[in-house]
Amino acid sequence: MRDIVILGSTGSIGVQALEVIAANPTKFRVVGLSAGSNNLERLVEQVKKFSVPIVGTTSDGSILREALPGVEVIDGPHSSLQIAALSCDVVLNGITGSIGLGPTLAALEVGNKVALANKESLVAGGDLVMAHGRDRIIPVDSEHSALFQAMMAGKIADVEKVILTASGGPFRDVNDLSKVSLADALNHPTWSMGPVVTINSATLVNKGLEIIEAHYLFDIPYNKIEAVIHPQSVVHSMVEFKDGSTIAQASPPNMKGPIAYAIAHPDRVAHAMPAIDWKSAHTWTFVPIDHERFPAVELAKRCGALGGAVAAMYNAANEVAVAAFMKEEIPFTAIVDTIEKTVTKLGGQAQSVVRDIKDVSAIENDARRVAQEALAKR
Repeated sequence: MRDIVILGSTGSIGVQALEVIAANPTKFRVVGLSAGSNNLERLVEQVKKFSVPIVGTTSDGSILREALPGVEVIDGPHSSLQIAALSCDVVLNGITGSIGLGPTLAALEVGNKVALANKESLVAGGDLVMAHGRDRIIPVDSEHSALFQAMMAGKIADVEKVILTASGGPFRDVNDLSKVSLADALNHPTWSMGPVVTINSATLVNKGLEIIEAHYLFDIPYNKIEAVIHPQSVVHSMVEFKDGSTIAQASPPNMKGPIAYAIAHPDRVAHAMPAIDWKSAHTWTFVPIDHERFPAVELAKRCGALGGAVAAMYNAANEVAVAAFMKEEIPFTAIVDTIEKTVTKLGGQAQSVVRDIKDVSAIENDARRVAQEALAKR
């Protein structure tokens, strides 16, 4: 029996993780949950269903205390840090955004293993996270889970390059992106995700973030990390070795597989997701990214290669721009334009030393301010 803590339990990753756990009651036990304030009713249902002894919320906990007698409730803006530090086998961090960095560090600092779905932890604070070592971090993103599995075919010294696949989002065949709507951007052709991640997928910012994440997870230089459009989303990523062999991990687009692999590692969970139907015909295509239409990927690689604080700036500026786009205040193309203007203006801070999470917060605040100024000038 493996004890699991889930951060962001009411979000897409958290809900699917609990479905995996519910299907395998003899393998997993939920010992802690945390979530924001948007869906407390769902959080109450989760706590009751899984008999969770401790729950956290960023909002006032009075609703939870009334609804869950006998359950320990931790509330307030730092509740997820306390939940992350609970004694357990695995902390699944499914929080969206750079606010997930603190809980990742809190989990690692007490010796917990982290199943990491919060890519911003590495984008904003990769050096801080990696200071705790790589052996206690298991990636949950389908692309990084694929790389993690494919790399077992050889030595890290023999890796020539890694190739992350991207669905291309809803606009892979759209030439003019200046007039696409919010509804269009939220209509992902393959995956069912939260709105922020879905928009990041549409701009390919998500792939840029994943490239930075891959750099930290596997200690791979940026010139050995590539991305390619694969509309079917069946091959999740590939590792090319120096002898010319390429090892790919393939499965239908379903996050339950990577989630189950991360929380059960090194074991595998039987029937975590449907397998590929080999009795049917399949066609898998791979197309180079049009970097003129989708500049976010190359911009992310440049920011990551500069090191220091620039990746955190990229992420923070994107959060501001996506929030404005979701309010329909700016056009779709302004998202990446805002990121580029922000990192260009703050580029002098490229070599800033990130000593702790306070440094990350200060850097992100600067980037958010500059991004908001850029948006105000539009």
